[in-house]
Amino acid sequence: MILAGGAARRLGGVDKPALRVGGRALLDRVLDACRGAGRTVVVGPRRPTARPVRWAREEPPGGGPVAAVDAGIRQTTAPVVLVLSADLPFLTHETVETLLTGLQGAEGAVLIDPDGREQPLVAAYRAEPLRREIALLATEHGGLGGLPLRLLVSELALARLRHPTASFDCDTWEDITTARARIREHGNVLDEWIAAVKAELGIDLDVDTAALLDLARDAAHGVARPAAPLTTFLVGYAAAQKGGGPEALAAATEKAAALAARWAEEQ
Repeated sequence: MILAGGAARRLGGVDKPALRVGGRALLDRVLDACRGAGRTVVVGPRRPTARPVRWAREEPPGGGPVAAVDAGIRQTTAPVVLVLSADLPFLTHETVETLLTGLQGAEGAVLIDPDGREQPLVAAYRAEPLRREIALLATEHGGLGGLPLRLLVSELALARLRHPTASFDCDTWEDITTARARIREHGNVLDEWIAAVKAELGIDLDVDTAALLDLARDAAHGVARPAAPLTTFLVGYAAAQKGGGPEALAAATEKAAALAARWAEEQ
């Protein structure tokens, strides 16, 4: 479940999940990270999303994170649920898998930020303990509205996992600016761009970036500079004609690379 109903007061009340980082809405970036979920529930106002989701609203609307978790968990019967905020620009599918693996014998697995703080909205939980704590809080406080999230998770047996960037969230315009700058850093920009293009085109394919870059380099140096983008385009087209998939792409890349090598030898 993704919590997407906050007021974003420090951002002037804008629709924070719709803010773009790396050309994609923050909510869509989180949706991509948990694309393997059996069901995805977004708690908050309806808005356009990159893939279909189930919508829910907390009672009362704006009632806070505990009420939002309650609304989300009512929409699923799964034994394990991810609980994520909608403003995590650096959350990845690999981190999600790490959270799920990290559960093991615990009732929840939460990320720890670089300062050592638990991030209960970047976490995986077993559903029944979560429902138990929700029921106890509702009885104790006469409702869930306005309750802080720490009350919900403080009695759970948690595994704590560290990650340097995945728990980075965007609460201020400074955070948004930092996120937009970070994905354009030299070591990140290519992977971020490829992920954005795949999401935009609806492609779920592991791309051997190094092989394609080598092919582009060989075509540019051995033939002519404009040959690089045209060659990689034709390789992608050929792979699609063969049914797509990593094997078809690798085969087409290998053939084109061999051709570029033969071409260069004649000079």
